[in-house]
Amino acid sequence: MDMMQPTGFGSSRRPPPREPLGASAQRSHAACERVAARDGSEFVLRRIDAGDVAALQRGFSRLTPEEVRLRFQHPLNELPRDLAVRLCDLDPRYAVAWVLANADDAPSPEIHAVARVHVDPVTYEAEFALVVQQRIAGQGFGHMLLKRAIDSARELGAVEVWGDILLENSTMLSICDDLGFARSTVAHHPGVQRVRLAL
Repeated sequence: MDMMQPTGFGSSRRPPPREPLGASAQRSHAACERVAARDGSEFVLRRIDAGDVAALQRGFSRLTPEEVRLRFQHPLNELPRDLAVRLCDLDPRYAVAWVLANADDAPSPEIHAVARVHVDPVTYEAEFALVVQQRIAGQGFGHMLLKRAIDSARELGAVEVWGDILLENSTMLSICDDLGFARSTVAHHPGVQRVRLAL
């Protein structure tokens, strides 16, 4: 459902001395937390796991073409298994993904939202990505997930979190505004805003 990969953007400034990437990952939030939607549906908020491939693919299949376009900024009809495997099996030194998922004992567990960060080991800047299924949007889940991802980036030693967002994606931009991100334009991409948050 979420396929953020590092794009190579970011400044070349040298970061201040920090712990090695991943050195404080063990101090992260609790592994699993139960949350409920307004309709009473219950989910677990947790880190993504290598065994989540099928659940991630099922969640992606429920995204509308418009949701896919706003998130990935290009058409994508399905989430291929090899890509889903890479998105679930992360190197904990550089990347973290938080998901909102059904409990493992659900008949067909599904991932309904993902927020991830990937830290560049050279610049110590972390690119983020977020996607929330429309049916549970507007309930604060995106804000909660992105905040977890920001906290994780900080624990991994990042000096900044950044992302590129389509101007028409007002919901995502509003979440970033609430969390203190600064906006700027992206050269040669007038329909995109770059948001940055110093850590």
